Amino acid sequence: MASGLGVALFSSAVFGLSGSFAKALLETGWTPGAAVTARLTVAAIILAVPAVPALRGRWHQLRDNWLTVLLFGLIGVAACQLFYFNAVARLSVGVALLLEYLAPVIIVLWLWAASRKRPRPLTIAGTLLSLGGLVLVLDLTGAVKIDVVGVLWGIAAAVCLAIYFFITAKENDTLPPIVLASGGLMVGAVTMWLAAATGVLPMAFTTADTRLGPWVTPWWVALGGLVVLATVLAYVSGIVAARALGSKVASFVSLTEVLFAVVWAWLLLGELPGPVQLMGGLLIVGGVVLVRLDELRTPSGAGPAPLDHANDVEPVP
Repeated sequence: MASGLGVALFSSAVFGLSGSFAKALLETGWTPGAAVTARLTVAAIILAVPAVPALRGRWHQLRDNWLTVLLFGLIGVAACQLFYFNAVARLSVGVALLLEYLAPVIIVLWLWAASRKRPRPLTIAGTLLSLGGLVLVLDLTGAVKIDVVGVLWGIAAAVCLAIYFFITAKENDTLPPIVLASGGLMVGAVTMWLAAATGVLPMAFTTADTRLGPWVTPWWVALGGLVVLATVLAYVSGIVAARALGSKVASFVSLTEVLFAVVWAWLLLGELPGPVQLMGGLLIVGGVVLVRLDELRTPSGAGPAPLDHANDVEPVP
């Protein structure tokens, strides 16, 4: 348990770097589409190395789970990351990620409306707390007006995250998680390249130097960090943590990604949300914690919880 917790925290820490590395590229002239495409393409190639032996020649597992891989790649990887990077281009990294982490609240509200069944008190309290935090994060009465388009991109990323959780709520142990991660990244990369080739997705990049904290670095340093640290190591360590702790507990620990993302953005970009936004962020995370705690209390015979990530692979940015 202790080693699994350490791996889970490491996964959150490196996942939290993605927004800072991406924004460093965006500020030099990269488009969000180009940053996502480069990230997915290189990461998919790297992860294919351990994914192929993980199949052990059982290629039928890919055929049997083609729909899961396809939906993970389209929604959990391509759409989720593109929307998040678009939000990062207009908002601070911390605010963009907080908006995406409203996904559990969206799930609760959707299930409430669809089933007409009132959630348990702890879930209701967590939902209200997160919605209250959202109001503070937007800081509508603050001196600095928040970008409405950026907020919409962040909420769109949250919707993609919620849809992915619904898709993978059904138990599925037939596909190794590393294969799902690699296959999803590959599907996402192909989707982005097709979108760029048809002119749907603007694609532009530069070789200008990037600034990370006090250092001016070549563009490939930020891209390498985005691919190797914030994608490959993040996914692999996340899978290891989910296997050691269980997907529910691991996803609970992954909430620390918000904290790491804010700290990294402060150190590498000089970004720090205002006091009101930080208070709102604490409320959002606190609300999601309450919802997740209510999940952990679900009786074993009650069926899978709506946020149970059966594939041990989460589409976090």
